[in-house]
Order: sequence, then C-alpha cells, then structure tokens
Amino acid sequence: METIHTQYKHCDVIKVKGRIDSATAPNFGAALTSLTDQGRYHIVIDMSDVEFISSAGLRVLITTQKTCKRYNRGELVLAQVPANILAALELAGFNVLFKIFDDLLTAVGNF
Repeated sequence: METIHTQYKHCDVIKVKGRIDSATAPNFGAALTSLTDQGRYHIVIDMSDVEFISSAGLRVLITTQKTCKRYNRGELVLAQVPANILAALELAGFNVLFKIFDDLLTAVGNF
C-alpha cells in the first residue's frame, strides 16, 4: 500500500494505492493520525487505486471519521470509490457514515 498526501487550503487529500489490509492498515492509520494531530480535520480519501479493504482498513476509516467529527471540527469523505470497495462498505453498513463522491474535484469542493 502507498499513500500520497496533498495539502490544500481547505482540506487534505490522501490518495491510497494498493490493498488496505491487516498488514498495511497500521501505516494507513498512522498517516491519518498525523494529519489529525496537526489539527487538519477536513480529509478526502481518494480510493480510485484501492484494490481491497479489510475490516482493519474500515476500522481506520471509522476511527478517523470519529476524530474528525468530534466537536464538529470536520469530516472525512471518500472519493472515486471502486465498486467492490463500495459493496464492502454497504455490506458493513458503513456507507451511511461517509459522504461518497464520484470525482475528486467535487469531494474537495465539498469543503
């Protein structure tokens, strides 16, 4: 798994490539935690190149979403989610917990 961070004025975009599983989820979580520790609570996850996400990866997304929404500070949104990842989110019932955008520009414009 590889993450690429791009910081904009109103939000941060994290592009994820590869698999988010039990082996890579801790690194993914550390990348997101470093953002929230810096007071950056408007986060867009670009999932266009994600091949697979496990329950460990979903847990990282939920934990970060809770941190961002605490005290109404911000939000984590998902962009360009592949069909198989969207199906996993729907199966777990997590699709209602995130705003999901079809393209990155709209997701960034949300903030």
